[in-house]
Amino acid sequence: MKILIADDSAITRGIFEKAFKENGCEVVSVVSNGRKAVDFCRENKVDLVVSDYDMPEMNGIEAAAILTKKLGVSVVIYSDDMKIRPEAASAGASVIHKPSLASYNASSMNDFVDKVVFLSGKDGQSANAGSAQKKAIDSVDHDDFSVSDDSGGRFKILCIGASTGGPTAVQEVVSGLGENFPLPILYAQHLDVGADEKMAKWFTATCPNIPVTLAKEGELAEAGHVYLAPADTHLVIGYVKNGLPVLHLSDEPPERFLRPAVNKLFRSAAKHYGESCLALLMTGMGRDGAEGCKKIVEAGGFTIAEDKSTCTVFGMPAAAIEMNAAKKVLPRNEVASAILKMVK
Repeated sequence: MKILIADDSAITRGIFEKAFKENGCEVVSVVSNGRKAVDFCRENKVDLVVSDYDMPEMNGIEAAAILTKKLGVSVVIYSDDMKIRPEAASAGASVIHKPSLASYNASSMNDFVDKVVFLSGKDGQSANAGSAQKKAIDSVDHDDFSVSDDSGGRFKILCIGASTGGPTAVQEVVSGLGENFPLPILYAQHLDVGADEKMAKWFTATCPNIPVTLAKEGELAEAGHVYLAPADTHLVIGYVKNGLPVLHLSDEPPERFLRPAVNKLFRSAAKHYGESCLALLMTGMGRDGAEGCKKIVEAGGFTIAEDKSTCTVFGMPAAAIEMNAAKKVLPRNEVASAILKMVK
């Protein structure tokens, strides 16, 4: 993986360059600000830009908006201020705490590198990942459904997973499902602590056709209702009662740094619903949800991944496609009508 490091501190650039190289990454350049990062990426192949937030000429978020949306480069920004996350997310970047260089040690830097690579969605990709991904995408059904036209009634639950850019993407889909949607909808979204209640209220205001509330422990999920995983809590299906899922909120450790984890939700849906499970994996950085999609497909269920053309970050859907875990790939503006066709 080809990495560029952007930081106005020469000491920080040197420490980070050494850490990434020692962890098997190829550092193709180190630069002192966002402008230089953008200029380099316009002329050279770069998979990931690891960037400080506060830099002269062009800060990390300003650079990320160009790098991710115009040049297709993943960006992870490090900062001491986590309040920049919403702004960074809108620019298509993930944010991670900047490690303390005062207490610098190999172990802490190795952890930092692992988290950065994971957040970038590049973990586990070989040098041939690009061609492998293209072959996987080409093999996925983009037109005709591989489920029969009489599949209405087969599906009993819809699960949705998303990360960077997810709220806007999911809002478009949910709005398009109309009123009286026949399935309960469980939704895992990577959110900061304290943002979940505001997110639920935002959905309620923008999706008047379907109620959206934070999931509660032991709640019986009903059709035509969206249940959003609370921040820092895993949402899973505890058991099924009269065909409907009974929700369980878990404080189990984060899975690959994430809680809630989309994989947790999807695996529980595969376990309890099997071929009756319909899942949608939308825009997001990283690989969360891909393994869960695989479990659903193996159980006989059906999965849809958002197409690259409409993703803010094509990390999570791409990972599912690479694993042959996406039965269908669609741009987000076609997802709602496709789901309605399948469930009604």
